[in-house]
Amino acid sequence: MKSIKTFLMFVGDQAGKAEEAITFYTSLFDNSRILHIERYGAGESEPAGSVRVARFTLNGVEFMAMDSALNHQFTFTPSVSLFVECAQLEEVESTYQALSDGGQVLMPLDNYGFSEKFGWVSDKYGVSWQLNLRS
Repeated sequence: MKSIKTFLMFVGDQAGKAEEAITFYTSLFDNSRILHIERYGAGESEPAGSVRVARFTLNGVEFMAMDSALNHQFTFTPSVSLFVECAQLEEVESTYQALSDGGQVLMPLDNYGFSEKFGWVSDKYGVSWQLNLRS
């Protein structure tokens, strides 16, 4: 086996927003960047210019993403989330605020006993994030 990567498919109301989302995500985390974006061309199965496949890193971990305007019977769900361990209180608070802006708070940032500061959000693109302060 060569590798395993998280792959995000932006469908439904989020179709066409893959590049916007990964640009947002790479702006939030250190050691993050867009590695490659391949786009659909005119006359292909998806809208021209939308993301056929993108590769990007968040804190050095590689992810992939794409847009799909096809009628899918699914979208993102909190049953799968990205778990982020933060080293500083300011980091967990600012990341939580940025990801929850325009999204949905699933668990407010608080002390739940198992963590001094933990929060769970679904961002404005529907991707679910768990944020944890790990000192």
